[in-house]
Amino acid sequence: MNTLTIIAVASGGAIGATLRLFINAAVNKSFIHALPLGTLVVNLIGSLLIGMLFAYFHFNTSLSPQLKTFLVTGVLGALTTYSTFAIESFFLLQSGHYIHAFANMALNLFGTILFAGFGYLTILYITK
Repeated sequence: MNTLTIIAVASGGAIGATLRLFINAAVNKSFIHALPLGTLVVNLIGSLLIGMLFAYFHFNTSLSPQLKTFLVTGVLGALTTYSTFAIESFFLLQSGHYIHAFANMALNLFGTILFAGFGYLTILYITK
């Protein structure tokens, strides 16, 4: 691992974490909800974007590894919140809110997979 890769991850992480803060705050302020919707929204957005990026990388093989690392590991790694998702789901279970907990888990799990696939297929379709 070289210095450029470390800088790419660190700078991308700063951007992703800041985006996560703003998106999470905006969603949680705008919607009354029993589920942690801010976490769900950043996970869905991150999944959509990673699908789109990997499709883009498929067609643009000459992109630098540092740019890919900046975007995927840095920005999206800090934007998406699976560790937050895990603890929020645990707290919902622990407090006896089983329906909310399982809804949260299902929406995050299946929603992010669907969004990643949608992002990937959208870019493949657009570039044809």
